[in-house]
Amino acid sequence: MMKKVETDKAPAAIGPYSQGIIAGDFFFASGQIPINPATGNVEGNTIEEQAELVMKNVGSLLAAAGADYSKVVKTSCFLADMNDFVAFNGVYANYFTEKPARSCVAVKTLPKNVLCEVEVIAYLG
Repeated sequence: MMKKVETDKAPAAIGPYSQGIIAGDFFFASGQIPINPATGNVEGNTIEEQAELVMKNVGSLLAAAGADYSKVVKTSCFLADMNDFVAFNGVYANYFTEKPARSCVAVKTLPKNVLCEVEVIAYLG
């Protein structure tokens, strides 16, 4: 059984996809960027500011799925500039204290030219 997860506490999907899907005992969240869900605008000028908003958006999706950061088993992190790796990790470490498995890569461009994007997989069982 698959179930869509939707919440107004995280940015709405800006394309033909859902905010997240529960499949069996797992929650798969779409990538989150630093969009304020109340305004629909990108916020933050630094990697730290943008990463904080991304983490809050991820947290809102996890809550809507009945989970929290401690249930995350895998993250995929995308950075516009690998020189932001250390600063990004500083914010990331405050949220993912259970140290889930992770991939972190630099990409050429992210949606809306943001500095970072994070997607997660959480275990709900």
